[in-house]
Amino acid sequence: MSTSYDHVIVGGGMTADAAAKAIHETTPEATILIVSADVDAPYTRPALSKKLWIDPDYTPADNDLGTVEASGAELRLGTMVESIDREARTVTTSDGDTVGYGRLLLATGGSPTALDLPDDDRVVYFRTAADYRRLRELSGDGRHVAVVGGSYIGTEIAAALARNDTRVTLVFPDDVLGGSIFPAPIAATFEKAFEEARVELARGRRVESGTADDAGVHLVLDDGSTLDADAVVVGLGISPDDSLAADAGLDTDDGVVVDERLRTSDPNVFAAGDVADYPDAILGRRRVEHVDNAKSQGAAVGRIMAGSDEVYDHTPYYYSKVFDISYEAVGTLDASLETVLDDKGEGRAVAYYLGDDGVEGVLLWNVEGARDAAREVVRECTPGDVELAGRI
Repeated sequence: MSTSYDHVIVGGGMTADAAAKAIHETTPEATILIVSADVDAPYTRPALSKKLWIDPDYTPADNDLGTVEASGAELRLGTMVESIDREARTVTTSDGDTVGYGRLLLATGGSPTALDLPDDDRVVYFRTAADYRRLRELSGDGRHVAVVGGSYIGTEIAAALARNDTRVTLVFPDDVLGGSIFPAPIAATFEKAFEEARVELARGRRVESGTADDAGVHLVLDDGSTLDADAVVVGLGISPDDSLAADAGLDTDDGVVVDERLRTSDPNVFAAGDVADYPDAILGRRRVEHVDNAKSQGAAVGRIMAGSDEVYDHTPYYYSKVFDISYEAVGTLDASLETVLDDKGEGRAVAYYLGDDGVEGVLLWNVEGARDAAREVVRECTPGDVELAGRI
C-alpha cells in the first residue's frame, strides 16, 4: 500500500463533488481522494447541453465546480479504479497504485448507450465536457449534425445546435416528438417548437448502423433509408457502471444496490448518484440519472460517511429546457399511463400520470415553484382521487 485516505471516492462527477464538500464541511480534518476517469475536474453536467450553448457570458471556466479548493480533496484525473479488495479495504488504480480507504464511495455514474457506428471522431456519444468541446468543433457554420435520440439529452442537444448555426436532423422512434412521455397536446406543442426552429425530424426511425468516409458519416435507418451528415451525436441514455461493484461481490441490480443510508452490502462501501439503486421514500426503489439526485444524494452520502446518522429521504425532481420551454417532473412520465391534463393557460400546464397505486408522476410544463406540491400529490393521492385538476 502506497497511500491511504479516510475517504476514497471513485468517480469525478457532480455526486463526487457534493460528497467531498459535505465530508469536508462535516469533518474538516478528514483526508479525501477522488479518483476520476474524466480528464476534467468536476463540472456542472447539465450546462453541457444547455447553458454553455445559449449564454455567451457563461464559459467552461464558469462551469468548474471548484471541488479541490472547497473540499481539500486530492484529485487524480484520467485514472480508473480497476478493483476493490474489501477485506484489505484497498482499491487498485489503473496506474498501478494501491490505495487504502476508511470508507469508499462508488459514484461511477454510467456509460452512454452505444450503436453500431464507426469508431470515428465525428461520432460523439455525448456525456462529458470533452464531448461538448468536440461537438463544438464539429458544429456551426451551417454544418449538418444528426442527433440520435428523442428524450432529454437528444432534444436538448438538438435545440442547442439549432440555435448555433447548425443544420440538425433529429432521429427518434416516436411518431410525435415526446409522444412516449408527454400527453398528446403537450407532445404536439413540443414537436412544433422544433419544427419552428427548422430541426428536421426523422420520426418513427431508429439507427441500425453507419459508416464514415471523407464525405461524412452515413447512417442506415431501420426503414432502409440513409442519412448523411457531417457529424453524429448520440444521446440515448446510459447504462450504470456497476461492474466494479459486482466484481467486488457487492449487490447489484441495474446499478449498485444501497439502503436508505446509501450503504451497499458492505457497511464500509457506499454508492450514490446515477449508479445507485436506492429506496426512494415516496416512489420506491429506483435509480435516477438526473442532477438533483446527484447533488442531493452526494451531499447526503458525504455527511453519512463522515458520521451522520441521517437517511436519504429526498425525492428528486428532473428538468429540461429547450427553446422557450421549461419543464420539471417528479416520478414517472409515461404517456401509456392514464393522464389528467390541467391547462393553466398562457402555455402552462400540469399533467398527472395515474397508475394502480395512484399518481405515479407529475409534469410541470412551464410551471415554476411547484416541485414540493408535485411530491405531495405523488405521496398522497390514491387511485380514488379523481379531482386532480387544481391540486397544483
